[in-house]
Amino acid sequence: MLIGELAKQTGCDAETIRYYEREGLLRKPSRTASGYRSYTGEHHGQLNFVLHCRTLGMTLAEIRTLQDFQANPGFACNDVNVLLDQHISRVKQQIEALHLLEKQLVALRNRCRDNLTVGECGILKTLASTSAGDRCACDQAA
Repeated sequence: MLIGELAKQTGCDAETIRYYEREGLLRKPSRTASGYRSYTGEHHGQLNFVLHCRTLGMTLAEIRTLQDFQANPGFACNDVNVLLDQHISRVKQQIEALHLLEKQLVALRNRCRDNLTVGECGILKTLASTSAGDRCACDQAA
């Protein structure tokens, strides 16, 4: 199948497929006589694996490592567990950072509750003062 068909079947943009090839996440396809890439069901499976891992927030390096594990089915899966545990830890850190960001945004939003003019807007005043180097009052609420 050509790249357009693979893209259509997987819902992945053709340029992204080419990128994954360049990054070594997809095996290089053979070429037709006219030079077009010719993909197989194996490529479809590899791409679906990569796309699923990406929906889980995994990095390209993590996906490469998982593919290396797949290529060695006789190895113990403890290293896979370690990789996933590390990923879970990073996700927890991201969640904590997002909670902090939410608190800061709520505090910033609370700087302007009334129906004021833009010139009186506490949000814009706070953003302007912090961009000038002052510490944001919204940071103190976190």
